[in-house]
Amino acid sequence: MDPVPEMKRNRFPSMNFEAEILTAPHDNSELYVIPSMRSLTAEEYVEAFKSFLDHSTEHQCMDEFNKKEMPNIMAGLGNGKSTINVLGVGSGTGEQDLKMIRILQAAHPGVFIDNEIIEPNPQHVAAYKELVNQAPDLQNVSFIWHQLTSLEYEQQVKEKGAHKKFDFIHMIQMLYRVEDIPSTIKFFHSCLDHHGKLLIIILSDSSGWASLWKKYRHCLPSTDSGHYITSSGITDILKRLGVEYRIYEFPSGWDITECFIEGDPVGIHMMDFLTGTKNFLGTAPPGLRRQLQEALCQPECSSKKDGRIIFSNNLSMIVVES
Repeated sequence: MDPVPEMKRNRFPSMNFEAEILTAPHDNSELYVIPSMRSLTAEEYVEAFKSFLDHSTEHQCMDEFNKKEMPNIMAGLGNGKSTINVLGVGSGTGEQDLKMIRILQAAHPGVFIDNEIIEPNPQHVAAYKELVNQAPDLQNVSFIWHQLTSLEYEQQVKEKGAHKKFDFIHMIQMLYRVEDIPSTIKFFHSCLDHHGKLLIIILSDSSGWASLWKKYRHCLPSTDSGHYITSSGITDILKRLGVEYRIYEFPSGWDITECFIEGDPVGIHMMDFLTGTKNFLGTAPPGLRRQLQEALCQPECSSKKDGRIIFSNNLSMIVVES
């Protein structure tokens, strides 16, 4: 029996992923291919994100903020105007938007609400429109959707030269995927009317994400294309801009137990969301996969409750004055 030929590893980097191919020496024509790691497509991200929401208390955490703090924040908007202009940046499927609009309606009964939405994902836009169609209590609210990225919207506004002003702008869990975070915040802050407020919801410095990104960044693949930013990164930008803000901290958890169960479909989707990588568990080198799973179990990232592993997903709600 011929000896197994010595294999040579070739790495072919690209912007989004690295393909690793094992090639035999020239006297053997066989090729052995390892599936390449690649970033999630927009559709795959939607699916992975759903698995995150289904197993985390992120929306419950936002509901707690809405109940405790938002009525007072909303009461100060509009300055007696008959129409209140709202802009959602990266609004997703709209569940959180509509909750905030209902709080605004309660704080300003009879006032017309002009709600504009920036959301690049067509699936999310369609789901948002369907949600609005099914809502019986939005008679005094108009909706305009811009199927654009925040940067495309900014460029469009600057080209037109018309700068519409808003009383309330919100950016919920979306700054991780913009190209230039300081520039984006500066532009949308400039879109506020007098007495307007900008709400930024971002992961807290006390979250497991913060520890993962700072201490265990070497465990994450290069295919994760998002920015690793938490609340202190945002407040540093706001300080440089010289604007007033107030920060609220709310606890949230994400049950990641399935990430440690071999072949579990939920765990596969959750790890895809966590790493921004398609089928991370199936395509990552075993050493990287093991390192990341070990990092996720560290006490600064997660805790154990009733035999489940709960990753800290604490949020910071930052309210910025105009």
